Amino acid sequence: MSEGDSVGESVHGKPSVVYRFFTRLGQIYQSWLDKSTPYTAMRWVVTLGLSFVYMVRVYLLQGWYIVTYALGIYHLNLFIAFLSPKVDPSLMEDSDDGPSLPTRQNEEFRPFIRRLPEFKFWHAATKGILVAMVCTFFEAFNVPVFWPILVMYFIMLFCITMKRQIKHMIKYRYIPFTHGKRTYKGKEDVGKAFSS
Repeated sequence: MSEGDSVGESVHGKPSVVYRFFTRLGQIYQSWLDKSTPYTAMRWVVTLGLSFVYMVRVYLLQGWYIVTYALGIYHLNLFIAFLSPKVDPSLMEDSDDGPSLPTRQNEEFRPFIRRLPEFKFWHAATKGILVAMVCTFFEAFNVPVFWPILVMYFIMLFCITMKRQIKHMIKYRYIPFTHGKRTYKGKEDVGKAFSS
């Protein structure tokens, strides 16, 4: 391998200015992502705000329906991955190769682990909205379509996909949402504590 052949290196073996710039930019971006991790509600409010701005832009421009349809399909795909378990129980029925969801009352409890974690779901959904927003600035993506057909097709696709997902949840008895830790009531304390 000759000098300067590795990625991002200049002729003298030092990283090029462009490589250092993009590396630093990536570090700053990752730092902001790391800082936003604990603020789940705020992240989703910002994403919903971006989504609203995008919808208003599409409404005012009266175009880019195919981009909006693609964004909807992408978000549906992310949502299904968010609702699905990491290990599909239908594939694990006959195999004992790892963790699976409990299907009987006497089986050990195993927590629900998502195929797509919430943070990655949020990050991908937000990036999708931003990419769709950028596409609305280019006339090449404004393909003329009859938008009511796209809306009807998306609604049908959403209903069919969610019906299949809900049947899967019922069959394998898992709920992708939890509302905190269960608390159990013990026997009431009838006696007084001993004082020392």
